[in-house]
Amino acid sequence: MKINYLHTMVRVKDLEKSKAFYELLGLEETRRIDNEGGRFSLVFMSPPGQENAAVEMTYNWDGDEGLPSDSRHFGHLAYAVENIYEMCQHLMDNGVTINRPPRDGHMAFVRSPDNVSVELLQMGEALPRQEPWASMENTGHW
Repeated sequence: MKINYLHTMVRVKDLEKSKAFYELLGLEETRRIDNEGGRFSLVFMSPPGQENAAVEMTYNWDGDEGLPSDSRHFGHLAYAVENIYEMCQHLMDNGVTINRPPRDGHMAFVRSPDNVSVELLQMGEALPRQEPWASMENTGHW
């Protein structure tokens, strides 16, 4: 039986703020559906040339209050990056907290404006340890 990855859906509270966060990671909007009747927007964002690896941001125009809670939880999104130190510096320079710094030159965690955990992994082998990352403490949860 064949199965294909479609997307990861995350519910967002501020569509523009969340879109800006994913753009900082290098994702681009590939599709948008604004549903007047259902009063929601779906915005799909993917790494360039990887439309099959989309994040679907679901934004309810009237907020999420009153929606049933079924206790479903979300783990994290994961992206491989060319240089984990450069990506973390870029995110920090744009106001993003690095929750788990890349002390090992291999892995870091950040959170989106909607508290979605995003894992960043170094492509290929880990980079040599370097400061300030090697000494940086965790901040918050990841």
